[in-house]
Amino acid sequence: MRVVADQVVTEVTAGKPLTGRVVLVTRAREQAGAFAELLEAAGARVLLVPTIAIEPPDSWAPLDAALGGEFAWAIFTSVNGVAMVRRRVDATGQGRAMLERARLAAIGPATAAALADWGLTPEVVPDEYVAEALAARLRPLIQPGERVLLPRAAETRDLLVRELAALGAAVTEVPAYRTRPATEQAPGLREALSEGRVDVVTFTSSSTVRSFCALFGAAELPRLMAGITVACIGPITRATAQGRGLVPRIVPTDYTIPGLARAIVAHFEPARS
Repeated sequence: MRVVADQVVTEVTAGKPLTGRVVLVTRAREQAGAFAELLEAAGARVLLVPTIAIEPPDSWAPLDAALGGEFAWAIFTSVNGVAMVRRRVDATGQGRAMLERARLAAIGPATAAALADWGLTPEVVPDEYVAEALAARLRPLIQPGERVLLPRAAETRDLLVRELAALGAAVTEVPAYRTRPATEQAPGLREALSEGRVDVVTFTSSSTVRSFCALFGAAELPRLMAGITVACIGPITRATAQGRGLVPRIVPTDYTIPGLARAIVAHFEPARS
């Protein structure tokens, strides 16, 4: 894994192409470190202003009850979901054996890596890291009547649930965590944007977009974002940004944090030549 990580850093940072650029990272603080390191290694100055915070669900009871059951499949759609399920397995002592027996699916490589770090190997990881692609990969595999565990955010798109139900699966969807807006740094963020001190604003999920835009009035957002490049991790996040009047100029073909960092570098490299 270290060799791969070093290779990613080398690819992103050759020649310090982001020198002089200020990149705003809106990701939850506990998840922003690796992204910030890639950007800083490429020469950027990173302004870390989380617009969301990841917290436990209102109640652990639904997840705990599910972990005491038996499922043919367990499907993970985020690193947060893996982390919170692991937290509850460690706290309650139940669920690990069930997960070892179940067939596992992960929405993308970061989620798959989080499972691997826990000693679990997902059978299914789609080539495109969105719910639609995951559903397509699962369609020929899940049999009618099979029980499927889907631990994820308390507030999320229901596309995967609909697709699984259409296959005849018995879906148990449980909240493993919740995402709340983080407003603590809103005054400083408004000042940085209004003074033109930000070159790029990055969004790594639809929730970061929604929470960012909610910090400002609809009338002031176009003024604050004038001349700022918007970078989104993938098409779902891009669509959310567009729906709020933002114009994403950077969207990687690889919907990962390293992919987003590479896309930001590629966007600004021509300006250096």
